[in-house]
Amino acid sequence: MNAIEADYLVVGAGAMGMAFLDTLVIETQARVVLVDRNHQPGGHWTTAYPFVRLHQPSAFYGVNSLPLGSDALDQVGWNEGLYELATAGEVCAYYDHVLRRRFLPTGRVAYFPMSEYRGDGRFATLAGTEYAVDVTRRVVDATYMRVMVPSMRPPPYEVAPGVACVPPNDLPRLPARERYVVVGAGKTGIDTCLWLLGQGIDPDRLTWIMPRDSWLLDRATIQPGSLFADRIKAAFTAQLRAVNDATSVDDLFARLEDAGALLRIDPAIRPTMYRCATVTRAELEQLRRITDVVRMGHLLRVDADGMVLEGGAVRGGASALYVDCTADGAEKLPAAPIFEPGRITLQSVRGCQQIFSAALIAHVEAACHDDAARNELCPPLPHPDTDLDWLRIARADYGNQLRWLDDAGLAAWLATARLDLFGHLMGHLLAPASAKPRVRERILRMARSALSATAEKLDRLMADELSCNPS
Repeated sequence: MNAIEADYLVVGAGAMGMAFLDTLVIETQARVVLVDRNHQPGGHWTTAYPFVRLHQPSAFYGVNSLPLGSDALDQVGWNEGLYELATAGEVCAYYDHVLRRRFLPTGRVAYFPMSEYRGDGRFATLAGTEYAVDVTRRVVDATYMRVMVPSMRPPPYEVAPGVACVPPNDLPRLPARERYVVVGAGKTGIDTCLWLLGQGIDPDRLTWIMPRDSWLLDRATIQPGSLFADRIKAAFTAQLRAVNDATSVDDLFARLEDAGALLRIDPAIRPTMYRCATVTRAELEQLRRITDVVRMGHLLRVDADGMVLEGGAVRGGASALYVDCTADGAEKLPAAPIFEPGRITLQSVRGCQQIFSAALIAHVEAACHDDAARNELCPPLPHPDTDLDWLRIARADYGNQLRWLDDAGLAAWLATARLDLFGHLMGHLLAPASAKPRVRERILRMARSALSATAEKLDRLMADELSCNPS
C-alpha cells in the first residue's frame, strides 16, 4: 500500500469535479489528489454519443478560469444566430487541456486516471497498485450528482432476441433503417430525433416514445454578452411578472408560455415534466414534424411484433431500430449536506447549473471558516423532474441569490464568475450604473425587493397547489 498525503482528495474528474478543483487551486495553496475511473477528465463526456452538443452556450460551461470555445455565434444550423454549443470532442479536449496545462504544472495536483475509489481514502489503479491518501482537510465527492448516459448501461426494458436496440452512440456507424423508434423524451431523446432529422430521415420514418411531455427552455433567453442584453432582461422581467400575476399554478404556466419563458412540443398537451432541456425555435419546429408520438407511459418490453408499454401494446415490425435514450442523465437525488467534517458532497446550489455550483462551493470552502456558515450559503438543490419542480427550483434560486447578494465577499466573487448565468443578467442590469455607486445600490435594492416578493408568491402558489392536490 502506497501512502500519499494531501489536503483534499477529489473523487471524480467530471465537469463538477474539474470546476471545483479549478477554483480551489486558484484560491488556495492546497495539495490535491484527483482520482477518476476514466482514462481522461470529462466524466460522462468521455462516453457520450458523438453528435451530442451542450444544451447551453459554451460560455457558461467548463471551469471559471478558462473560457470554453471562442464566443462565436453559430452561422448555420438550427442554433443559427446564438452562441456556439461545444461538441463532446471539444469538451473532452478542453478538460484535458485544463488538467495538463493548468492543474498539473502547479505541482500541487496529483492525477490518477483509470483508478477505482474504494472509500476511506483508498483507491487502486488499473495496474493494481493500491494507494492510501492521508487527507488533512476533506474528501470531495464529485460523483454524487452522477450523470448516466445510455452507453453506460443496458436498456431498462426487455428486448426480444433478434430486435435491434442500440444507444445513440451507435447510430453514426449503422446503415440506414426503414424505421427508427426513439425511446425517451429527455435531452438525449431530443438530440437523437434532431440528429436523425438532420441526416435527412423523413419524420414519417420516426416513432417517438414519450412517457411524459416536457416543458422546455428557449435557448435564445440563455445567452451571454451584451448582444442579447435587452432580450435577456425582457425575459427575466417577464418571468417575474408571470409569477407575481399568476392566480394558480396552471395560470402561471400559461403566463410563462405566453411570455416565451417555457415552450412545449405539442400545444394541445400540458407537460408534466421539467428537466431544464433547452431548444431553439427552429429545433422546436423540427421536433413538431414527428407525428408518430406514443404517449402510453414507459416502455416495458420490445417484442418481435411490437411494444408493450405501461398503457398498453403497440404493434410494429421487427425491422425497426430501437434507439435507447432513457438513461436518467440528471437524476433527482435527495439533498445531502454539502459541508461535513472531513467531507464535501458536490451538488447544485442553483437550478440546472451544476458546474457553476461546484465552483461556488469551492470558493465558499476557501473563503469561509465555519461549516455552519458554509452550509447556510450553499443549501443543496436536487435536480428538477416534474412540472412543479420549476416552481421549486425558481423559489430556491431566488432565495439563494438573496443570500449571496447579502454577503459582500461572495457578491464580489459572483461579479467576476464566468460560469454565473445570473451574474450575466445582473451585469446587464447594473451596466448603466457602473460608475454611479448610488444608482447601483438602488438597482440592487430593487432587485432584492423583486426577488423577495417573487419568492413569497411562489411559496403561496405551491402551498395552494398542495392543499388542492395533497398527493
